[in-house]
Amino acid sequence: MSRRYDLLIFDWDGTLMDSIARIVNCFGNACTDSGLARPADAAMRHVIGLGLTEAVDQLLPGVDEATRERVVARYREHFLHIDQTAMPLFEGVRAGLEAFAGQGYLLAVATGKSRRGLDRVLEETGLGGLFVATRCADEAFSKPHPKMLEDLLDYTGLEPNRALMVGDTTYDLQMARAASMDSLAVSYGVHSREDLLAHAPRACLDSFDEVRQWLAPAAKSDSDILLEEPGVTVQTS
Repeated sequence: MSRRYDLLIFDWDGTLMDSIARIVNCFGNACTDSGLARPADAAMRHVIGLGLTEAVDQLLPGVDEATRERVVARYREHFLHIDQTAMPLFEGVRAGLEAFAGQGYLLAVATGKSRRGLDRVLEETGLGGLFVATRCADEAFSKPHPKMLEDLLDYTGLEPNRALMVGDTTYDLQMARAASMDSLAVSYGVHSREDLLAHAPRACLDSFDEVRQWLAPAAKSDSDILLEEPGVTVQTS
């Protein structure tokens, strides 16, 4: 059976790495450092996936520009140098990415992280060599704008129908749709299953092992996929 996709593009935070607690801590501490009340955890979780400036703008819409810039600077300081909250890869991620690479998929990353932040975690995890290309929010427009995906398609020379975006937020799914690309949602990150399914991903899966199973060539056809597998919610389009 032929493979449906050649290029798998992954979000990072909330999809490959469980960095949610650290990001929330850093947003909260950056706000209090800047003389602001700590936002609700749910509000801080909701902006994960956007570029940092865009996330702060959405999180603090009534705050003056100078204070928002201070929050951005303090967030970077906390994330890169102060906060030591663990950021493990989600279960199954390392084995799954290695399996995908071994099967001949091209792998890429499209993330709201900065280039400095992404390069750091790629080095720390030792995963950098698995990806043919990566794109960050400080190199293109923030999600949900499709520029990051368009850049990755240009780099690989592939058409949108040969690529799949995998992410945990509605920003990932909106970005994929804007790029005329299929998307796959994971439910273990920051946005709810209900919100994810509203954006018509090919499926909404509960673990990275299920992502790996969903992409197994013998388990799918070009129509619809794993309609009856326990624990998998499929949204047809």
